[in-house]
Amino acid sequence: MPHPPLPPPPARYSAGDDLLAAILAWQEWLTAEKRASAHTIAAYGRDLADFLDFLTGHLGGVPGMAEMPALRTSDFRAWLAHRAGRRLEASSTARALSVLRGFFRFLDRRGFAHNPALAALSTPKVRAGVPKPLSETDAEATTDQIGGLALEGWIGVRDTAIVTLLYGGGLRISEALGLTRGEAPEAGGMLRILGKGRKERMVPVLPVVAEAIAAYIEICPYALAAAGPLFVGARGGPLNPRLVQRQMERLRAVLDLPETATPHALRHSFATHLLAGGGDLRTIQELLGHASLSTTQRYTAVDSKKLMDVYEAAHPRAGKREA
Repeated sequence: MPHPPLPPPPARYSAGDDLLAAILAWQEWLTAEKRASAHTIAAYGRDLADFLDFLTGHLGGVPGMAEMPALRTSDFRAWLAHRAGRRLEASSTARALSVLRGFFRFLDRRGFAHNPALAALSTPKVRAGVPKPLSETDAEATTDQIGGLALEGWIGVRDTAIVTLLYGGGLRISEALGLTRGEAPEAGGMLRILGKGRKERMVPVLPVVAEAIAAYIEICPYALAAAGPLFVGARGGPLNPRLVQRQMERLRAVLDLPETATPHALRHSFATHLLAGGGDLRTIQELLGHASLSTTQRYTAVDSKKLMDVYEAAHPRAGKREA
C-alpha cells in the first residue's frame, strides 16, 4: 500500500504548558476554520517558535501565558532587531510578524490574553520582486526535454504532462498535483481550479495540454480512481511536489538554465508570454487567480524590461549622450 507524503515535522516551542495549550488550540483553529494546509501550519509554527525562542533568552526564562499580555512594544522591537542581526530577509520577517499578529488576535478573541503593543509596530518594507520567467525558447525546451531525464518511460511522460500543464495553464504546482483523475482536462474544455484562499477560477485547456495529459493517463501503469490523484508517484501514491522540483533542478544543469528556472517560473512564463502576445491584464489576472490587479501588474515590469533590452541593443542612439 503506497504511503502519502509525510507532513512536515511540528515546531518545538519554548513555552509553558498553558501557552502550549493555546498554541494547540490556535493550530486546530487554523486547520478547521481557515482550512490551512499542514505545510502552512508548519511554517506558521516555525515563525512562532522563533519568536518564543527569542523571548526565552530575552526574558531569562521560558514564557507562559502570563507573559503574553505583559510584552511591550520595545520587546517586539527587540525581536525585530534580533532578526535583522541574523540578516534574515525583510520578506521573511514581514511574514513572521504577520503570523505573530494573527496569533495574538487569536489569543485576544479566545480570551487568553490581550496585548495592544503589536499595533505600534510597522511591518518591514518589502520590495516587490519582479517575476523571473523563462524565455519562450527555454520554456519550450523545458516541456520538450524534461521527460528524457526520467529512468522510467511512463514517469517521463508524466513529468512532461505536468510541466506542459504548468506552462500552458499558469497553474501552481500544488494546484496541478491537487487535481483528481476525474478533473483531467480535455481539449477545448475549461479546467476548474481551486487556488489560494479557496478562490475558484476557470482556465481554458489548450490542445497541447490535453494531449500531454492523455498520453500520460494512457501509459500510467496504475489504475487512476476518479476521486484519486491524477498525477501519481513511482509506487502509485500521491506525487510529492519535491520530485518535480528536483527534476527541474536536473534540467537546469542539462539546459544551462538559471537557478530561477523552477516549476513556479513556468507560471510566471505563462503570464509574461501572454502579456507579450497582447493579452490584457484583467484577463491574465483571472487566469492566474490573483485577488488584486496590482499583483498581476508586476508582469508589466518584466515586459517593459524586455522592451528596453531590445531598445538598448537595436536603437542607433541607445547608450549615446548629448555632448
